[in-house]
Amino acid sequence: MTKKTKTSIMFIIFKKYIVSVIINVDYETKEAGDFHMMKRFIGVMALALVMILAACGGEGGSEEASGSSGSDSKSVVFGTGGTSGTYYPIGGALKPVFEESDLIDNVTVESTGASVANIQNIKDNLNQLAIIMSDVGYDAINGTGQFEGSEVEVKAMAGMYQNVVQVVALKDSGITSIADLEGKKVGVGKVGSGVEQSAKKVLEAEDLTYDDLSKVTHTGYADSVQEMKNGNLDAAFFTSGVPNSNITDLMQQTDINFVEIKGETADKLMEKYPFYKSNTIEAGDEAKYGLENAVETVGIQNMIIVSSDLSEDTVYEMTKRYYEYLGTEEVSVGALKQLGRDEIAKGLIAPLHPGAKKFYEEQGILE
Repeated sequence: MTKKTKTSIMFIIFKKYIVSVIINVDYETKEAGDFHMMKRFIGVMALALVMILAACGGEGGSEEASGSSGSDSKSVVFGTGGTSGTYYPIGGALKPVFEESDLIDNVTVESTGASVANIQNIKDNLNQLAIIMSDVGYDAINGTGQFEGSEVEVKAMAGMYQNVVQVVALKDSGITSIADLEGKKVGVGKVGSGVEQSAKKVLEAEDLTYDDLSKVTHTGYADSVQEMKNGNLDAAFFTSGVPNSNITDLMQQTDINFVEIKGETADKLMEKYPFYKSNTIEAGDEAKYGLENAVETVGIQNMIIVSSDLSEDTVYEMTKRYYEYLGTEEVSVGALKQLGRDEIAKGLIAPLHPGAKKFYEEQGILE
C-alpha cells in the first residue's frame, strides 16, 4: 500500500472519530462542564493528529530512500467557477492529469466566484491553482478596475480558449457596424459583469458612451434575447464561448446580423487593452452557428494561473502534464480543444511562473 493511500485512510479514520466527538459537544452553551469537554476534545484532536503525522513520517524515510517524492508531494486547491459554467468541468478534467505527478498528492477542485475570487484566493493562499479571464488578471497586476489601488502578483502557467465578444443586432435595425449602435436600444449585460465591461470598452473604441444610445438595458443573456424577440432592443452584447446557446435560440426565431469588431475599432481596442485578441467566428461550421460569412471580432483569453509559492519543479510538472494532455484524444471538455498546445505560452498578460517558463523554453514554443 502506498504512502498516499495509507495517509488517506488515516485521515478518514481521524475525521470519523472527530465527528463522533463533535456531536456530543454543544458549541452554543458556555457552562463550565462544556468548557472542560471542549478542552478534552481539543486534546484528543491534537493527539490523533500527532499519531497521523508520525505514521506518515515513518513511511516517508523509506520512500525517499527508494527515490520517490515522499514529503515533497503536496496537495493543491484548484479554484474554478460556478458549477454550471465552463471553468468547473475543466477543473474536473485536469484534476487526474495533475495528480499523475509524484509531486502532486491531491488536487481539490473548488467551485468559486470565478476570476476575481480566484485571484484573491491565490493572494490569500487559499488556492494554489486557478482559472481566470485575462482582463481581470490585467486589472489585478496593474491595480485597476476591481483591484483599484491594490496590485496583486499573478503568475501564469498556460493560456486557454477565448471568451469571444459577440454583438448581435436585429436584421431590420440597420445596424451593421459598432458605429451604427448610436441612437439604438442596446443590451449591455448585467451591471459590473464582464459583458458590460467589454461593451463599454468596445463603445469607447468608437468614441461612443451610453449617452449616445437611445436606450441601455443591463440585461443578462436570456433577458437580452427575450427583449430582442419582443422588439424592445435593437442589439445586445454577449461575451462567452462560441456558440452561445442564447444566440442560437434567437437565430431560430429571428433574423439577426453579427456586428463585426474589426479594422480601426479593433486596433484601438487592442492597443489600449492588450488582453483583447483578434478572433474570427468561421463560416460553415455548424457547431458555431453555421454562418454564411465569417465574423471578425475580438476575444479575451482565459488562462491558468498558479501561486508564486509553488516550487519550480511542481509547476514544471503540471505544465508538462497539461501540455501532454492537450496532445491526446482524452481531452473531454470542448473549450480545451480551441487553442493548440503550442500556442498556450503566447500572448499572456501575466509573467510566467519560472517552472512553466522552463518547460516552454525546452519545447521551444515561447514567443
